[in-house]
Amino acid sequence: MTALRPLSGRSRSLRCSSEKMEGTGSWDVLEWTKLDSASWSGSYSNLDCLLESERIIFEACGVILINTDEAGTLLLSNFRILFLSEGTRKLIPLGTIPFVAIEKFNKLALKVQSNKYHNNENAPTRLLQVTGKDMRIVVYGFRPGTKQRRSVVDALLRCNKPERVWDLYAFTCGPSKFGNTNPKERLLNEYFRLLGKSSQRASMNMIKDGTFTLSNDLWRITNLNSNYDLCQSYPFALMVPKSISDEELIQTSTFRARCRLPVISWCHPGSGAVIARSSQPLVGLMMNMRSTSDEKLVTSFCTQLAGHKGARRKLYIVDARPRKNALANGAKGGGSESSSNYLQSEIVFLGIDNIHAMRESFSRLRDYLDMHGTTSSDGTSSFLRHGGWTWGGGNLSSMSASVSLLGDSGWLSHIQSILAGVAWIAARVAMESASVLVHCSDGWDRTTQLVSLACLLLDPYYRTFSGFQALVEKDWLAFGHPFSDRVGMPNVSESGNFELPIQSSSARSFPSSPVRQSPGSAAAQSSSSSYGLNNYSPIFLQWLDCVSQLMRMYPSAFEYSPTFLVDFTDCLLSGRFGNFLCNSEKERQQCGISETCGCLWAYLADLRSSGGTSHVHCNPFYDPSRYDGPLLPPAAALAPTLWPQFHLRWACPVEPNATETEDQCRAMTAKYSEMKKEKEEAERKVDELSSAVESLSEELLNERDISHAARESAKRATKERAVISRAVQSLGCKVKFTKNGDCTVEVEDGPRKCSHSIPQKPSEDNTTDVSECISSVTEQNVCEALCPLSTREGMCRRPDAGCAQIGSQFLGLKTNFEAFDNLCVYDSYFTAE
Repeated sequence: MTALRPLSGRSRSLRCSSEKMEGTGSWDVLEWTKLDSASWSGSYSNLDCLLESERIIFEACGVILINTDEAGTLLLSNFRILFLSEGTRKLIPLGTIPFVAIEKFNKLALKVQSNKYHNNENAPTRLLQVTGKDMRIVVYGFRPGTKQRRSVVDALLRCNKPERVWDLYAFTCGPSKFGNTNPKERLLNEYFRLLGKSSQRASMNMIKDGTFTLSNDLWRITNLNSNYDLCQSYPFALMVPKSISDEELIQTSTFRARCRLPVISWCHPGSGAVIARSSQPLVGLMMNMRSTSDEKLVTSFCTQLAGHKGARRKLYIVDARPRKNALANGAKGGGSESSSNYLQSEIVFLGIDNIHAMRESFSRLRDYLDMHGTTSSDGTSSFLRHGGWTWGGGNLSSMSASVSLLGDSGWLSHIQSILAGVAWIAARVAMESASVLVHCSDGWDRTTQLVSLACLLLDPYYRTFSGFQALVEKDWLAFGHPFSDRVGMPNVSESGNFELPIQSSSARSFPSSPVRQSPGSAAAQSSSSSYGLNNYSPIFLQWLDCVSQLMRMYPSAFEYSPTFLVDFTDCLLSGRFGNFLCNSEKERQQCGISETCGCLWAYLADLRSSGGTSHVHCNPFYDPSRYDGPLLPPAAALAPTLWPQFHLRWACPVEPNATETEDQCRAMTAKYSEMKKEKEEAERKVDELSSAVESLSEELLNERDISHAARESAKRATKERAVISRAVQSLGCKVKFTKNGDCTVEVEDGPRKCSHSIPQKPSEDNTTDVSECISSVTEQNVCEALCPLSTREGMCRRPDAGCAQIGSQFLGLKTNFEAFDNLCVYDSYFTAE
């Protein structure tokens, strides 16, 4: 929760000190007359906190938020109550609550008992208590004589009971950028995954044509309920045994309450075990009514065990109710099965209480937290209220040390019963490869809790973001959990027939806490009466609480974090999106919810896209490789605790900040991701440098080979030069080689001596081959090449010279050298001189 701004001097005058308290709480010492309404601005139409299509319809200045003793302005929009702090216009989260999230509100009056206000004609003070479905109890204080409270109550009634259902904010806002693709397609895709047909993708044409009836060896999808004629609260597509015909399914539906026949919710891809769901059988008071088609359908879940010839798996029929409740339902025509009528079956009762018990338990838990929290709806801290004994200052460690400390709420006991039943179901499926049929009375409250939690334990896919969405849409939305009734949302299928409970207590003094009586003060009107005319019950919130307990037991098994569950719950309770409106898939289709309202899932996905894996919705400890199979918690681990992020965020706002370790881990994860990217970039550069070094190494090797070849060629040339020199000298000539490679041949002719230089002729590899030089010379006329008496015109100055003899000698040299040049010269070829 956002930290509150320190109060100004004027608002500090509203704060009561412990010395002024006279045993009636802090409300009787508020100095209302010191508020100056002229300091408040009258324009709130351009607030940054307003959502799309949200508009202000009423404002009340000088209102006090009693919980925090802060002055501000109370605004009513077409979506929620907003409370802005004085002067800064900052939104105060505690005082800001959507209309749909309000469970009830009370008009209360406080008779000031302080002598300071004994003669004040403005007493009593006007108060408005708002009780939320999200564990908060908010109290607003209004200036006396202004009729502000009456105007606020009238505006609340108008906003929560519109003349047309299309005036609800979910319809006013529209889909916007959070469009909702057809949920029927997503349901079919989940069925295809369970059947091992993930390569198939559902489409609207497939739904219209009814061609989605795929199957595997054991199970099939039927379109028998495509028009909701078989069961109005079931989805359009059902997964049933392949051996059961549609005619038998029709007969079975008449034997189950509300026609909710046994169908498959989840099947194990390897063992063939299934988790099925239904409503109670209509066996009657004497428990003697039977249905052959129902028995055949249920028995068909007991398929043969893999690897066991002829052996059939066991079937457990789990009745979520206490046994006595199941027997009592026989008087209304319901009841429970008899194991003697169903092959290979065993009946198990889990003893989970009904929606009414859960509703009362939730209410008592909320009151308990409001009483023992850090601050309360009466504006005093638990330290002042209990004279210094504060249950550890409202800390979670002390408040949840024992279930007994939660008073008589029994909420954690209910959570433990559900978790124990779910763990037992998951163990039967995972360890025995048994099939389980789960039902309660109608098969849409306790049944849905148990089936969806069992799927969460057995299938790792449901522990991811996409899997969580598929699980909620399949087991809660498609199979007809009545959200409008249970969450207390307007039922858009009944033309806005929704009325928010309101209570009035015009002449009662307010106690130290709205749900407690203190000596010398009368209690507010009982809140239990507000539940008598509706079916409100926090069944889905209880399921989310169970999910949070599993996340606490297995912190690395879930992709999503506890913060995601809280934000998901807030979106659901706000009524901002249309996903959870109405009571069934049929009603949502009739109202066109998916086309006209925004999608909660798209909104949450958009939030995550901005932060990636470091977003607060992502679990930084998630390790899918470690938990790639079923989760089977032992009995000793099923002791639940309060869900701090949800239960304590209003009563103990400091406690949810105990997730600092998670935030630090998330920051470290983000830093690790950055360092990992830097490491990858550095490794890429190293690879480039390594490639360059390898290329240079290859070039160096090539240069070394060339150098080695050159040295070998030089050695060969040296040896050839020595051989040629000896050969030429044997003819009476002298051969001289200079350092630069030039060769001079001297021929003696009597007393005369002639010399001729043979130019160096480079070869292709830049080396001089002496044999080629001599060969090129001997290819010419010897007289012209060597004789110094030859003229430029090629004539001989001394034709009578004995050049013919010399020429014949050089011609012989050429012939011999050509033969010599074909030989391979080695160091050992010539003997040492």
